[in-house]
Amino acid sequence: MSAFRGKVILITGASSGIGEELAEQLAKHGALLTLAARRADALGRLAERIAAASGSQPLVIECDVTRDGDVERAVSETVRQRGRLDVAFANAGFGVVGAFAKLSLADYRRQFETNVFGVLRTLYAALPEVTRTRGQMVITGSVAGWVAMPGVSPYAMSKFALRALANSISPELAQQGVALTLLSPGFVESNIRRVDNRGRLHADAPEPLPSWLVVNRRKAVRQMLRAVARRQREAVITGHGRLLVAMERLAPWIMRAAGRRMAARGGGYRSEPV
Repeated sequence: MSAFRGKVILITGASSGIGEELAEQLAKHGALLTLAARRADALGRLAERIAAASGSQPLVIECDVTRDGDVERAVSETVRQRGRLDVAFANAGFGVVGAFAKLSLADYRRQFETNVFGVLRTLYAALPEVTRTRGQMVITGSVAGWVAMPGVSPYAMSKFALRALANSISPELAQQGVALTLLSPGFVESNIRRVDNRGRLHADAPEPLPSWLVVNRRKAVRQMLRAVARRQREAVITGHGRLLVAMERLAPWIMRAAGRRMAARGGGYRSEPV
């Protein structure tokens, strides 16, 4: 992980879950961080822990990736204080869930505004600076971008869109010396399954998945950072994630049958927190 030492790195969605763990591990590896998210109080607590553990004080910027100008401000402040930007993690995201008949166009728009257009805002804001350093951009996708199951159509659509985006623009960015890595994790320990369809966190909501299926986030993020350090084009994270992707590619009829059974039982892998 010495590849990250001294690198100036921006992380959106850094206040919890995968983003929080990325920040803590990157700080241990000597990165200079900018933490961006909507919840400034959570970012402040994270920055204090990182400063106490590593001696390096991250920049903290309140940032909503659905608002024009917020990510640009995070990038410009990073460059003003650090002098450059080497890596940008477009990590902010959440999941809209529910049966298709119970969802609305507004639900799908809200999902895409964060998970797709929020990523695009981050990439566009960071691209000029990352091009100057011949650095790297990282998108947090999902195994749901490979495997779409009942009850999660907005989320799966958004993650399929990110895979299409990454596949399309990776060769273009490579011409400018910029590497793009798409990270596609399976079920990782995080708060995403405790966030409702309007993006509100319900911290006391129970984890809907069985504990044996949820991968420890430290382990998952270590796999992610190895892929980023190697400038891989895509990495499917977690063993069950790789298995699901393999089944979708090699035995899709099994996944269709599983989808029919899930639909018959009335839902996808989680219900919305209430």
